Amino acid sequence: MQKMYLFITITNRTDSNEFTSFFTSKDIPVIYSTPCRGTARQKTLALFGIEESKKTIHYSLVTENKKNELIKGLTKEMAIDLPNRGIALSVALSSLGGRTALDAFSNGHYNDEVESEEKNMSEIQTELIVTICEKGHTDDVMDAARSAGAAGGTVVHAKGTGSQYNDKFFGLSIADEKEMIYIVSSKEKKKEIMSAIMEQAGTHTKAHAIVFSLPVSDTAGLKIFEK
Repeated sequence: MQKMYLFITITNRTDSNEFTSFFTSKDIPVIYSTPCRGTARQKTLALFGIEESKKTIHYSLVTENKKNELIKGLTKEMAIDLPNRGIALSVALSSLGGRTALDAFSNGHYNDEVESEEKNMSEIQTELIVTICEKGHTDDVMDAARSAGAAGGTVVHAKGTGSQYNDKFFGLSIADEKEMIYIVSSKEKKKEIMSAIMEQAGTHTKAHAIVFSLPVSDTAGLKIFEK
């Protein structure tokens, strides 16, 4: 049985339908999309009269063969490596709840023979750093991350649902409106970026940021990490 992956693609919002059509053409049965934004500093945007960078995140669960097919297709067919075109990454799942879910997300391909791929020994390992902070403090998090070498990030608006913990958890109200910031980093820089966020925007600050990371198995549109 093939491994399953969470496949994440971040694109300009104007390109959202084009990428959705691409996924559909690759026989990906379930795609979740949500609006988000880039992390350019608000002061810089205002100074140059530039509108905020509007993005869309697409999520899907795919088999290993489909993950490899998507990585190749995004590079060759969708030209995702071009500047400001988008990025994609996959995170391996440890488990999936039940055969029904497996059938729904894999479209019956989980028993297909896995196509072997040669792995480059110099392949760069990457991490997805996820930070959750109070609404309105994205710049605090990103200033901290950039001080440790982060290039940029993507922000998703979120709302906690932990009503039974409304009092406070480490000074962080679980049920308040939040910002989730996704930062893709090389494995070598991950520790420094996470430490900077915790020190400069952590639970002892108004941002009340908490941070964790996930190992990324494959990427597209991130040639900067290959250098």
